[in-house]
Amino acid sequence: MLRQVKPDNMPTLKASLQLNIRFSEVDSMNIVWHGSYPLYFEDAREEFGRRYNLGYLRIAGEGFYAPLVDLEFHYRRPLKYGTRPRIDIYYRPTDAAKLIFDYEIRDSVTDELMATGRSVQVFMDKGYNLLWSPPEFYVQWKEQWGV
Repeated sequence: MLRQVKPDNMPTLKASLQLNIRFSEVDSMNIVWHGSYPLYFEDAREEFGRRYNLGYLRIAGEGFYAPLVDLEFHYRRPLKYGTRPRIDIYYRPTDAAKLIFDYEIRDSVTDELMATGRSVQVFMDKGYNLLWSPPEFYVQWKEQWGV
């Protein structure tokens, strides 16, 4: 996966989460059903939010929503029932009023890349109006983390 090039002095904000592939997430071939990947990405976004104080409750508490408007994932190798892969989420800096994340799912034993993805969320106010410039709390958050 290609991540956006950023200045060398800008930190990479990353969070990781160990997944536990459950029986209810696989199909008859014992492989993770495609509909489970968005849930894994959501779990990773929640972990990122906890780690960097940018969770959904904070966004809502600041008076905004951040709906998902774009989601993609690419399969490399099958995820199977009973395995415990790791998902890594990377914040992609942008000047726009949006949150962009890249994802990598890796085998926790071999570190083999199993899947990649990307998500885009936009900011809306509580009246469901799309914001064209980042809300002030998000600008301050980016300054705090140097991104």
